[in-house]
Amino acid sequence: MATIPTYRWRLAPDGLATRRQLRALGLRPGGQDVAAQLERPRRRREPLVAYLYLIEQAKPVRSMTPAKRAALAKANAARRICPECRRDAGYVIPSSLGMCTPCAFPEEQRAA
Repeated sequence: MATIPTYRWRLAPDGLATRRQLRALGLRPGGQDVAAQLERPRRRREPLVAYLYLIEQAKPVRSMTPAKRAALAKANAARRICPECRRDAGYVIPSSLGMCTPCAFPEEQRAA
């Protein structure tokens, strides 16, 4: 089993990037294997590991199709609809409440 090179935090050579760094450059790994890994030390726990990819082998990010754009808009709109009152809350309803603020705290809405 071959091991991949491991670099300490902030000591990776040029030409390597994480997925987020590739995305910021408008790129994606594009099916390439992990070229190296980056280790960030943590106190009393296992170190965090980030995988690195070769920038020169990365491919451009695929553009969003009209169908994907419509599906994303529909999904985001559904996250704004309150399941109790069926109104658009104007914000993404938090999963911790499961409903809009007026439905979750009706007594506070009457006092105001």
